[in-house]
Amino acid sequence: MARTLRVLAWSMGIACVAIGLYHAAAGNTAIPGAEDAGATVDSFGRFMGAVFAGYGLAWLWAVRQTPIPAVTVRLLAGVFLVGGLSRLLSLAAEGRPHGFQIMLMVIELALPPAYFWLADAEERAVRARA
Repeated sequence: MARTLRVLAWSMGIACVAIGLYHAAAGNTAIPGAEDAGATVDSFGRFMGAVFAGYGLAWLWAVRQTPIPAVTVRLLAGVFLVGGLSRLLSLAAEGRPHGFQIMLMVIELALPPAYFWLADAEERAVRARA
């Protein structure tokens, strides 16, 4: 379980940094269906790309700790879950977005429970070895 947490946390951190930097660099072209959305959405998307890259760096910081701090994993997973819930709210308020956004929402709603479940796996393993 501790190894699974470590692999998932590394994967999350690397993916979020890469996705965030891509959005910061590419602007509207990084958002399916928003290529012609204009300067305001482009500015917002690039800013949020930088924030998402920072979120990924927080995952990378956490996974470099021994043991990986459970409270940090739960906090970061909670932020991810709130993002998925926000997409769900948008779906209810504004209607169905591009299909890619639906896929992202499913990931954002499905992955946090796994992180919540695994959050203290490494801390438990360290205590068991002591």
